[in-house]
Amino acid sequence: MIKKPIAWIVDSTAYISEELRQHPDFFSVPLNIHFGEKQFVDGVDLNPQQLYEKIKNAKEFPKSSQPSAGSFAERYKVIAEQYEQAIAVHVSGKMSGTLASSIAGSEISGFPVTFIDSLSLSYGVTGLIERGIEMQDEGATVPEIEAQLKKMAGTMHNYILMGQLEQLYKGGRMSAAQFFIGSLLKVKPIVHITPEGELQPVDKVRSEKKALQYLVDKVVAGHHPGRTKIHLMQGNVLEQAEHLKTLITEQIPDLEVNIGDISSVLAVHAGEGTLAVLWFD
Repeated sequence: MIKKPIAWIVDSTAYISEELRQHPDFFSVPLNIHFGEKQFVDGVDLNPQQLYEKIKNAKEFPKSSQPSAGSFAERYKVIAEQYEQAIAVHVSGKMSGTLASSIAGSEISGFPVTFIDSLSLSYGVTGLIERGIEMQDEGATVPEIEAQLKKMAGTMHNYILMGQLEQLYKGGRMSAAQFFIGSLLKVKPIVHITPEGELQPVDKVRSEKKALQYLVDKVVAGHHPGRTKIHLMQGNVLEQAEHLKTLITEQIPDLEVNIGDISSVLAVHAGEGTLAVLWFD
């Protein structure tokens, strides 16, 4: 049997567009979500809507974990039956152990995989995979694709309006005092992913209206003629995302604005109500 040249692999922190979902050489390895003793496979046992409902009714705050090296190894053994090699783009190694597990899985299986640390998550992973597939279609070699994707990694512009202070608090990412004051003042924290792949707070706003305008202002300030599209990622607040899209396109009519869902595993940390604007130049 003649093997295909390249399999494309991501983890489930990535935004998986319908085009990628239908691509014959694309594979996603899911992370796990834990509610106490119960484990759910992201996107398989639990979708974002089911997760939001479980969070509302759960006594324990959910946690996430990367797939084991063994899980990756089993997946790579199956993929190796049809492909010569793979290119895997993963969530930032500073935020998750997924990349390390994937590398270990490749070593166990003996399947050759080229690894890219996206230094990001969500569309930051997706944008790299899309560019890599485009380069493959143009005839680029794996070393050429690797060099380009590593150059792109960490260059995504992003601003993330966190949806739920309660989830940040329960997840141990803010103190009780911060949670109390934030809830009292209705503070909306805004964070971004640094070029080094770390999550960092950048600002706080006090109302939903001001939060949306903050995101619009960032998109407008960073706009230039070479940028043709951006992505809005949302956590179960499609109506708000549509409104944000309208506000942006009123300022930049020719800009293509795509709306997508954050994955279940990201919703564990960011919370329902999360909105993010992301783009590559």
